[in-house]
Amino acid sequence: MPERGATTDGEQARSTAGGPNRGHSNWSERVSRVVDDRPSATATTVRRHLPRPRGRVRATMPPMPRQRLIRGRVTMVASLATLVGLAATAAPVVAHGPVPSEAPTASSLLLAWSFEPLPTIGTAVAVGWWLWAVRRVNAAHPVNPVSGRRTVAFLAGMAAIAFALVSGIERYDTSLFSIHMVQHVLLMLVAAPLLALAGPITLVLRLSSSETRHRWLLPALHSRVVRFMAHPVTAWVMFAAMMWAVHFSPLFDASLEDPIVHDIEHLLFLTGALLFWWPAVALDPAPWRMGHPARIGYLFTQMTQNTFLAVVILNATSTLYPHYASVVRPWGMSALEDQRLAAGIMWIVGDAVFLTAILAVVVGWMRSETRDEARADRRAEAELAQIRIRERRLAERLADERGEGGG
Repeated sequence: MPERGATTDGEQARSTAGGPNRGHSNWSERVSRVVDDRPSATATTVRRHLPRPRGRVRATMPPMPRQRLIRGRVTMVASLATLVGLAATAAPVVAHGPVPSEAPTASSLLLAWSFEPLPTIGTAVAVGWWLWAVRRVNAAHPVNPVSGRRTVAFLAGMAAIAFALVSGIERYDTSLFSIHMVQHVLLMLVAAPLLALAGPITLVLRLSSSETRHRWLLPALHSRVVRFMAHPVTAWVMFAAMMWAVHFSPLFDASLEDPIVHDIEHLLFLTGALLFWWPAVALDPAPWRMGHPARIGYLFTQMTQNTFLAVVILNATSTLYPHYASVVRPWGMSALEDQRLAAGIMWIVGDAVFLTAILAVVVGWMRSETRDEARADRRAEAELAQIRIRERRLAERLADERGEGGG
């Protein structure tokens, strides 16, 4: 009785014989011949024509030499390593997207719109809602309609967002750091203050019913989370920390390689900028209010840190981001020159925006002082008129008393 799993001498002889089924048992050969001769036979017919084999039968293969086995494993590992290396090399190229074949021009930046679905639909929905809300509020309050300047500011802010995300700028943002910087400037220093000037919170409060306003909106506006996030110190630190952390961390380079991370970065920039400009513009109701001097200091210190960040990037002696260093462009300046141009854009445009905002706060402060003086003058005139009326009444009463005494 042969051991379990072993083959008989006859089977070994047949397995070593030549033929197309070398290395297989005689029963396996007979199965192959029946199936080949009768391809339409069912499994039941095949089993009826074949005798049941004696003993346990297993197919055997000659053992592979140890050297061939080791060589095969080494080859497999080398192949896998090669594939991983190619994938790692090709991934940034795919994430880069196609590098435009021509350098950016005014026409390509202004006219080559991509109309990505998410930002395009979001911008269209926001604009449609704003126009509908303004029409509703104006119909309900014809004596006190929404100012046209606020609508212009909102539409301009949404246009800045659309220009940053779906125009020709989006086509070059992963190829040129300077174009990417223009994108960030549009989101944080143009769109955000314009949206704050539009006063969207005021419009929502005016549009909602009294029950909704007192039950949901005002409690949310004065909740602990909103009070913390909208505090001027929190908003200032968040804005500055976000700028430094993004530009000097792997997040910036990751955003250039992954479109999802890039979209998250834009969302963070826009949200942080809206929180920063909310107390600076001070048109919407907020949990915290700053006076004009505090707002000037708030903006001036932020301008200072923005300038310092731009100077640090400008004075860098090497390319800060491997993404832009690895992009091969048949046109344009070098990666280091492009980086210095981006720093210059951050510096000049940032200072211009912050100085304009500071000047606007100063003008608003002067107008507020003028209004306060006029209000104080009117109050003083009213008090003086009341004093004169009392003096006249007192004089008349004294005259009456003297007349009665003389009579």
